[in-house]
Amino acid sequence: MELEPDDAKPATPAALLASRAARARRNSGLSLRLLGEKVGYPHTYLSRVERGEQLPSVQLAEALDEFYELDGLMAELLVVVMSGEVPTYGQKVLDVETRAARIQTFNSSVIPGLLQIETYTSALFKESMPGKDAEKVALLVAKRMHRRAVLETKTPPFYWAIVDEAAFRRPIGGPAIMSEQIRHIADTIEANSNVRVQVLPFKHGVHPLLGGSLSLLTLRDGLTFAYVESFASGTSIEDPAEVLELTTLFDIARERALDSGASLVLMRKYLKEYEDETEA
Repeated sequence: MELEPDDAKPATPAALLASRAARARRNSGLSLRLLGEKVGYPHTYLSRVERGEQLPSVQLAEALDEFYELDGLMAELLVVVMSGEVPTYGQKVLDVETRAARIQTFNSSVIPGLLQIETYTSALFKESMPGKDAEKVALLVAKRMHRRAVLETKTPPFYWAIVDEAAFRRPIGGPAIMSEQIRHIADTIEANSNVRVQVLPFKHGVHPLLGGSLSLLTLRDGLTFAYVESFASGTSIEDPAEVLELTTLFDIARERALDSGASLVLMRKYLKEYEDETEA
């Protein structure tokens, strides 16, 4: 039996989006399973959207608009949700990320956002954002999960991540979540030939990107801009000379990282350690 979402009046754009999706389906007289068959999406995914547990992808929002004849309502609500509570310095990267032909990223302390699983992101936000209420944390988690869809489109960008070993060593959420997180990365690498992940190991010492994160986003016309983020702040950089300088730093870090095969071996080593902890 399908449980319907709460019909209480939505207090946020995200809750309104979920409520309107659920109402439109109920008005159509369809079950989640039948709707899934008609629009071509898993009924479990549709259920999470209606419950407000996951944001729809742009493609799903447009499919629901077309199926229900909502004149773009779902897509417009999604834009409102995605634009809210995003720092000004991060808004451009979210926009360009969906149009990028190539995304190169370095993270020094946590798993890159596009590779994170929901439980890892939730644990990360809860611990690193003291004072945020549960509803806001849940929305931030949903937004990050929504961003992951960029790697699952018909024409995904080439994604190259360099991750400091510290991100695998730091047990965010505990060993069970870390096991699931590392397994997800390994599965993504195997399933998506556009995804490359290299680990920069402790044993290789100092590198030029210690203490922050860097993203280089290249559009299909070749234009590249950089995004540098540190604690509670970030900067979008478009000046060609500055972008070139940051690209050079990224290249040096990549040269010092393990190759793809050795990186996967190291990730599986940590996976085994976390699995052993979980079973102990």
